[in-house]
Amino acid sequence: MPDDASISLDPRTLRALAHPVRVRMLGLLREHGPSTATLLGTQLGLSSAATSYHLRQLAQHGFIVEDAERGNARERWWRAAHRQTIVASVAPESYGDFEIYLRAVATQYAARVDRSVSEYATRPEPWVGVGTLSDWSRRLTPDEARAMQEELIEVIGRYRPFDDDAPAPEDAARVVVQLQVMPFPQDAS
Repeated sequence: MPDDASISLDPRTLRALAHPVRVRMLGLLREHGPSTATLLGTQLGLSSAATSYHLRQLAQHGFIVEDAERGNARERWWRAAHRQTIVASVAPESYGDFEIYLRAVATQYAARVDRSVSEYATRPEPWVGVGTLSDWSRRLTPDEARAMQEELIEVIGRYRPFDDDAPAPEDAARVVVQLQVMPFPQDAS
């Protein structure tokens, strides 16, 4: 289980994470638990050397830590150090890195949605009809949009985290909630 609930990005850590491979690696470690460079490289189609390089960068900036409970002298296991990444604000000089980071996250989200749609027909009976791909447009001020976002995050926070060690009901399964609040202030009213 990760040490802390979240890590907030600053310009230095944002630059380290602003790489699609690193965003994907961190996502895999959070979603599937500890892994080795070899296993991650196989999943990502990368050489062991390239995978090790990206893992070292993630470790150097505090996103991952070595999993001391696993491995031996020949294999090194890594795990995510936090459950989530938070971006409170972005300095103008970091907009380029932030865009790279957001595009990598968006690609990961799109792949997750695609997988969910592909697996819809094979879901077990209790899970048929659970979930939604919906969108709503609202006319909000910046303060209202922030308030809505905070309320939605608070609602999600009421539910058991996937990686929580607390006992879960027998019929519980991993459910991913992707929250996207996307202002389009340039659009005509």
